[in-house]
Order: sequence, then C-alpha cells, then structure tokens
Amino acid sequence: MPPKRKFTREDIAQAALEIVKEKGVEALTARELGKRLGTSSSPIFTVFKNMDEVKWAARELALNEFKEYISDFKEYTPAFKRVGMMMISYAIHEPELYKLIHMQEYKKGQTFEEMVQELGGMKETCVDMIMKDYHMTQEEASLLFNHMWVYSSGIGSLCATKVCDFSEDEVAKYLGQVFAAIVMMIKHGETNNYIGQPEKGHSGTIQGRALDDFPFIKE
Repeated sequence: MPPKRKFTREDIAQAALEIVKEKGVEALTARELGKRLGTSSSPIFTVFKNMDEVKWAARELALNEFKEYISDFKEYTPAFKRVGMMMISYAIHEPELYKLIHMQEYKKGQTFEEMVQELGGMKETCVDMIMKDYHMTQEEASLLFNHMWVYSSGIGSLCATKVCDFSEDEVAKYLGQVFAAIVMMIKHGETNNYIGQPEKGHSGTIQGRALDDFPFIKE
C-alpha cells in the first residue's frame, strides 16, 4: 500500500519557493526541503518524481508572483517601458527568484515567442498599445517589444547576479535611449538594413559602406 501523502503539491512547491527566495536555487535540495517541511525527504517523492520537478513547480509559483509584480503596466505609457522597469526592479529586489524565472537552463531550447508566451497575454497587450500610441504595424510593434524585452532581461540579469548596480534613473535612461534608437530604425524603414557580421580589419567601412551610409544611425 503506497504511503499516505502528508503534503500537497502546492505545499511542497511553496516551501521550495521560500528556500530559493532566501538561499538560491543551489540550496534547493531534498534534505533542505524536507527540513523546511518538518519531515524527511520521503514525502516529497510521493508527489514529485525528482527535485528537478520540484524546482519547476516552484518556478511556476515565482512566475505567477512576477506577473503580479509587473501587472500595472497597462496604466502607464509607454506600457512596455514600465514592463522593463518593473522587470529590472524585480531582479534587484528578488534576485534569486529572478534567476529561477529567467536564468534556468531548459532541457530543450525554446523560441523567443515560446518564452514570452509564459507571461500570458502581456506581449499582445503591449503590442496593441504600441500600435495605437506610435502608429506602427503589428510586425513593427512586435519587433520593438522583442528588442526591449531582450535588453531589459539583460540588465535584469546583470542586477540579479550583482555584476552591476544600476540606479532607477540609469535604467530609465538606458531603456529610453534604446527605445528611441529602435523607433528611429523602424520609422526609417530600416528594419532589414542592419550591420551584419564583423569584418576583419579597420578600413573605416562596414560591408563596403561608411558608417554614415546607414540611414538609421543618422540624426
């Protein structure tokens, strides 16, 4: 007769989340989790196959918390800049949970769109707002959102790992500058005209063209 389960999946996942929040992903072991639950590790494996499953269950809870943390973005303009600001804020104030959500290796890689879909309809909402506020097509608005997300997640990773310490004003400035640059590129119709692979040498040209020949970097 199988052992009676003392804890639900939610109980175990919540305890795992608390461990990660306080001590980091590396501290999430069966022994530590059993200690947090006030039991041995045995009850854990009547619910989960292994600790990797526990980690991803904890990540799901963290992701819900993260979505709640950034949920007021609809009240701001530009909405996606608010998303970026709050994403980085979360990385600063909850670095271990940020790493659990955004810096875990998947067994199988996923596309950018698959990754963003984990956030529910946030991208779709932001894209609709961008289209309305900046008179862009859906394709252009999606491109802008993608670039801003990649850039924001990069700053967030630097903050979560304590590699860099950015002030709120610095974050706002950097996000604003990148936003302006990408909007300029889109408005010039230069989304397919970009600087490609670096070339060996210092001829002062890129792919046979002077830097000033790229319309999207002109004032």
